[in-house]
Amino acid sequence: MTRIGVLALQGDFAEHVSVLRRLGSEAQEVRRPEELTGLDGLIIPGGESTTISRLMAEYDLAEPVRRLAQDSFPVWGTCAGMIILARRTSDLEWPTLAALDIAVRRNAFGRQVDSFETDLPVPSLGDAPFPAVFIRAPTVEEVGDGVEVLAALEDGRVVAVRQGNALATAFHPELTDDDRFHRYFLELVRAQQAEAGRDARN
Repeated sequence: MTRIGVLALQGDFAEHVSVLRRLGSEAQEVRRPEELTGLDGLIIPGGESTTISRLMAEYDLAEPVRRLAQDSFPVWGTCAGMIILARRTSDLEWPTLAALDIAVRRNAFGRQVDSFETDLPVPSLGDAPFPAVFIRAPTVEEVGDGVEVLAALEDGRVVAVRQGNALATAFHPELTDDDRFHRYFLELVRAQQAEAGRDARN
């Protein structure tokens, strides 16, 4: 069974935990560095990026999570989590984890009242569009080498990316009944587990 951590300092971590458990994975809420031990992957949820970054520093989580994320450990950031994983971001007073070679614009769509939902084509998930929920969401303004664009809006703004085992979505898959993005992340985790097993045998 895969054991996935969900950073549980602020934001909608409980929704991620619910989806993971429904899919048969063990879900561990992470609030302290020692709770990172034994995990197969980590989700950084949506919420308020400044608050999450500040609390990560206060709880001594920023550096251990940064080391994991930069060492091919499977990590997925949703909304605020995308901002925290980015190499560069606008108007964030705290350092990011720099796990994804992207530049992100915070609150790219405006205030909470400007939140919206749209059917988003995501070829990696199959033919059916994904019901993407955007709440004070960021967008990706620059994409570095080695970053795969998974989804973009009709106007071309990039809203989902992957680089190696790092995944980021500007929207909130955990707030829908569609669990394909969680399944996609779990596939990344299992592939990493299989690779680690091969390395251990060689």
